[in-house]
Amino acid sequence: MQNESAFRASLDRVEEGLAVLLLREDESVRFTIPRSLLPPEAREGDTLEIVIRRDVAATEEARRRVAERIARLRAKSED
Repeated sequence: MQNESAFRASLDRVEEGLAVLLLREDESVRFTIPRSLLPPEAREGDTLEIVIRRDVAATEEARRRVAERIARLRAKSED
């Protein structure tokens, strides 16, 4: 199983602190992210490589914490 995906997007514009990005493979696909997440030197017209990585360890830890909370709530409701 692959835990990473990478793709390219063009920085179309920045509006009110949001960067509007266009997917290079299909520029009809747009998405926005906070400008603060981009490299400081990124400018309109730049092509950006975006990598999304699944954090397996953090996911497992979050699931463990949720399961513990549910167990505590169930135990309380049984009292």
